[in-house]
Amino acid sequence: MTNYVDEVLASLKEKNAFEPEFLQAADEVLSSIKPVVERHPEYKKIALLERVTEPERIVSFRVPWVNDKGEVVVNRGYRVQFNSLLGPYKGGLRFHPSVNQSIMKFLAFEQIFKNALTGLPIGGGKGGSDFDPKGKSDEEVMRFCQSFMTELQRHIGQDCDVPAGDIGVGAREIGFLFGQYKRIKNNYEAGVLTGKGLDYGGSLARKEATGYGLIYFMREMLAANGKNLKGKTVIISGSGNVAIYACEKVTEYGAKVVAMSDSNGVIYDAEGIKLDTIKRLKEVERKRIKEYVNAHPQAKYIETVDKAESPIYEIKADIVLPCATQNEINLNSAKKLVANGVEAVGEGANMPSTKEAVEYFLEKGVLFGPAKAANAGGVATSALEMCQNSMRYFWTFEEVNEKLDGIMTNIFKACKDAAEEYGLGTNYVAGANIAAFRKIADAMKSQGII
Repeated sequence: MTNYVDEVLASLKEKNAFEPEFLQAADEVLSSIKPVVERHPEYKKIALLERVTEPERIVSFRVPWVNDKGEVVVNRGYRVQFNSLLGPYKGGLRFHPSVNQSIMKFLAFEQIFKNALTGLPIGGGKGGSDFDPKGKSDEEVMRFCQSFMTELQRHIGQDCDVPAGDIGVGAREIGFLFGQYKRIKNNYEAGVLTGKGLDYGGSLARKEATGYGLIYFMREMLAANGKNLKGKTVIISGSGNVAIYACEKVTEYGAKVVAMSDSNGVIYDAEGIKLDTIKRLKEVERKRIKEYVNAHPQAKYIETVDKAESPIYEIKADIVLPCATQNEINLNSAKKLVANGVEAVGEGANMPSTKEAVEYFLEKGVLFGPAKAANAGGVATSALEMCQNSMRYFWTFEEVNEKLDGIMTNIFKACKDAAEEYGLGTNYVAGANIAAFRKIADAMKSQGII
């Protein structure tokens, strides 16, 4: 029955030859669930793998808007509604020049499994645009968001598809998107978007959730293997929302973060990253991370020369948390990290490690927390925001954070139990895929050929 997986992968490669990110994500999942497929020969008869790897719907559309010079600019928008077996499509919107259909499909595909692991009733989707909010005025961002939502609103709803933020889509963008949705629909449908401002239906702890959740997962993974976070040296790629709050939480557990980055370069501070400065630069002033050394001259700035290989992975650390973007850790970077004695890697971004890098980490006995499990805290808390919107009620920060901690603890347990059941040891990559896939497969069998 292993041949069934290989047949589906071959077919996917033929049909999606120009979508490398999606093929990478599909290969990673399908290859690791072979033991499950071998136990269930009926899957082939009902084309289960073919259906789970084909989106239910892909919407692409033009997004015209007017910049501050009065010029008309046209971007492309996407929404991939991949799988609604477990609930309404749920997944973020990404505004970044790199956005294309392959990246949207890979993110939506990953989201199916990530959302299944949370145990909450949400399906998988993703969307975005090749629009770049960097360097744009608030007025330009608003005009783009209003144009984007004018089309997107046809395809979403609190019981159908619930977008959130992702790279390039923060509180400002969510506010503009929600305002336009409300304007068009003439209806205050709070649950249609998550990541909203606290004054109009957002949830406490949502901003912190992905970063905090990553550390809760790492805490559990380390504890299950006789380790802990206290006294560990940590490097975190990125300096956006996930990286900032992963830094905050891991520091609370007694670790020391010595390096962070952005797309232009890396800061290294042997004394420990001063998070207040990072927050000011990134959340308030929207500046590049190199400005950190102006406030802390003891720190060192290292420019990124090769965009395919960040210099942050040459820094010695016990724990590595890639929180920037996909495929930022390649095999060469993985070898450098292992040579420097890395003990554990936790993926805060979506698919930040190449397949070769993941395989090398596992081969060398590095504890590895895969993205679909380790960074599920954000979407889990988005689902909690949807709950609060439905109840017309707010939970305290402490209540949301406690629920998040419990969800991440359960996610790790599901990964661990599945890995052990199939004799995979500490391969939590396969464990996560198996645990999520079995839930999706059961739902697919129950709901018929759809």
